Amino acid sequence: MILNKVTDLIGNTPVLSISIPAKHSKLLLKIEKNNPGGSIKDRMARNMVIAALKAGRLKPGGVVVESSSGNTGCGLAIAAIEFGLRFIAVVDHHAAQDKIAVMRALGAEIRYVEGNFREDEVAVVERQRLAAELASQIPGAVFMNQSDNAANAGGYSDFVREVIEEVGGVDAYVGCVGTGGSMTGIARGLKVHNPHTKTIAVEPAGSIVFGQPGHPYYQSGTGTPAGDTVGLVLDYSCIDLGVQVSDTQAFETARYIAQRTGLLVGGSTGGVIYKALEFIHSGLIGGNVVAAVADGGEKYLHTVYNESWLQERNLLDPQIWAQLDDWLSPDEIEDAQPTLLQRSAA
Repeated sequence: MILNKVTDLIGNTPVLSISIPAKHSKLLLKIEKNNPGGSIKDRMARNMVIAALKAGRLKPGGVVVESSSGNTGCGLAIAAIEFGLRFIAVVDHHAAQDKIAVMRALGAEIRYVEGNFREDEVAVVERQRLAAELASQIPGAVFMNQSDNAANAGGYSDFVREVIEEVGGVDAYVGCVGTGGSMTGIARGLKVHNPHTKTIAVEPAGSIVFGQPGHPYYQSGTGTPAGDTVGLVLDYSCIDLGVQVSDTQAFETARYIAQRTGLLVGGSTGGVIYKALEFIHSGLIGGNVVAAVADGGEKYLHTVYNESWLQERNLLDPQIWAQLDDWLSPDEIEDAQPTLLQRSAA
């Protein structure tokens, strides 16, 4: 298929199936890192821009401003190119440097927040404040405010359609939750198709989305840190269970999946896979269990996949590998070599 623009590459991502014979289940990974900006956020970033243009909030030749840890920013940078817009990304020290480099390569202007923040502290409150301030000062600028933007959740309707076409019946969906846009959009859509689909949202330990005490964490682009408020886009009513995963569980699982299957996934996706396997083996969920590979490990080679970096921060735990080996025994791994259920048309 010959396409006309890069944004035509968004969506129609493939699915990788890892069978778990002991539980008569499959963990179905939708490879969202195959989107042109490298993450699931490409879908909603473009949708937010289109919604703002249609509503007249954003004019041709205007300026998009957004607070981002990187993935939404990459998606907005691509959408800005498509529609002839200027894009300013407001970031902090917590964002992966490779993501910032990609945004710059795509023509985005990068603004760093100022302040003394811990290495594992997400400065999202200051990011949002600065983004709103810039948008108010620059003529023709719009602060996208993904946390409260209804077009965020609305950007995942194609994801749901694709999953249903690729997988058929979805018994459970496990996804990470940050602003809540992807979790809300996907959970709502799947429950319209099948109200019995179980939806599990995973946040980092230290995030406050589900009312637990807040503390710093290293997982990037997910969760809501202490001091921030949960975005209006998050709809708790479509989520059956909210759970937390530690940085160590998330990062060790990402590294395990890379070395056992050859698939590089981001840290937050490692956390989602860990919790999905845990709940499959506890019997809480089963059958066709879908999870999104929200982004790829290529963006975290200097952190999640750097053993020295992990060791310096006490984020290594061989017991997690032993646990994953137990959940995916050698016989099961041999039977579960990832199989493409559907290849991208592109």
